Amino acid sequence: MIRVLLADDHELVRTGFRLMLDAQPDLSVVGEAGDGAAAVDLARRLRPDVVLMDLHMPDLDGVRATELITAELPGVRVLALSTFDLDENVVAALRAGAGGFLPKDVSPEELIEGVRVVHRGESAVAPRLLTRLIGAFVRASRTPPAPAGAAGLAGLTEREREVLVLIARGRSNAEIAAGLAVSPSTVKNHVTSLFAKLGVRDRAQAVIVAYEAGLVRPGE
Repeated sequence: MIRVLLADDHELVRTGFRLMLDAQPDLSVVGEAGDGAAAVDLARRLRPDVVLMDLHMPDLDGVRATELITAELPGVRVLALSTFDLDENVVAALRAGAGGFLPKDVSPEELIEGVRVVHRGESAVAPRLLTRLIGAFVRASRTPPAPAGAAGLAGLTEREREVLVLIARGRSNAEIAAGLAVSPSTVKNHVTSLFAKLGVRDRAQAVIVAYEAGLVRPGE
């Protein structure tokens, strides 16, 4: 059973999400929060598997709440939600440790699958949407913060750096394997290794490192 915490300042939205998720045999909503501070407090007490985190909430916003939860509770995954497809707060949430992002108008099926994907430790952001978000906001800043994984770039092998660039261009593991003429398991090993060297949790954070380090530029 995947235990889910809902964080949204609109009760009607939380009710809709609860009905969708509780209808699934493998999902259970264990708590609801109306602001970021309450979300952090409930995450500490309930230790859910996944937090559905609205990024725009009063008092403590979803980005800061995500940062606090992922730093203190590494076993809790956060799936960020926003009304807007291209929202600079989405990138901030991914930097803060969110495992993925979905717009609020996704279908019930996409939301349910997103929770399951994030729970598995994978990114719930569609690769091409992710690169569009990163391209629009990460490199647009004149003084972006130094990426946490930048120091690990020097430790990457040539093949790992090549795989990182392809991830940042929105390629799946299967597409990378086909392009490099290697097996999917080999690509998976490269991905695991480069994640460890960069100190990132998932593809979302790896893409941010690649863009902020200038390995890939928007539009490429």
